Amino acid sequence: MTAGPVRVVLADDQPLVRSGLRLVMADHPDLEVVGEAATGAEAVQLVRSIGPDVVVMDIRMPGMDGIEATRLITAGPAATRVLVLTTFDEDDYVYGALRAGASGFVVKDMALNDILAAIRVVAAGDALIAPGVTRRLIADFVGHPPRRSPRPVVGITEREREVLTLIGRGRTNTEIAEDLFITVATTKSHVSRLLTKLGARDRVQLVITAYEMGLVTLPG
Repeated sequence: MTAGPVRVVLADDQPLVRSGLRLVMADHPDLEVVGEAATGAEAVQLVRSIGPDVVVMDIRMPGMDGIEATRLITAGPAATRVLVLTTFDEDDYVYGALRAGASGFVVKDMALNDILAAIRVVAAGDALIAPGVTRRLIADFVGHPPRRSPRPVVGITEREREVLTLIGRGRTNTEIAEDLFITVATTKSHVSRLLTKLGARDRVQLVITAYEMGLVTLPG
């Protein structure tokens, strides 16, 4: 991300959603709308042509949906991150977007200022799942056992394994620090090393890795 405003593309097939976000963002000099898309294909093209910092991505759009668009964007050379707009009844879509490389999830009925805060979090390189959705989403996600055997846990220390397990359970850095009796700064260092060692794009992908490695026990 550059030192200037966070450059944002709004991808949603509803003009009212795009205009609402654009108008609110106009009052925040640290955020700048640099493009709008009504389809996933348009969003991918905008990323390739102007390289925004963040795409606020709807899931259900005509033609190419937000999941496929997210996969293409995160697989490309651009450092663009994707913040997915979702609703509580779209879990299956959220799983797909999570696997596609989305860095965050917010629900459309959140306050607009909360959505703007999520854009900043994702642009800064962190990952975010809307409050109230995190535990439920992760529990549902790990409640769908993989068809293949868990990936072996290799290349990480025992402490990093403990941190990864807690990340997979949806724990924040502060909660992990309290659980393991370490400082938040130390926790952040462990998370940073996990991202590097496991080749994960962000915290959301660490959740997936913890699940695929069988570190997270199934709910119930």
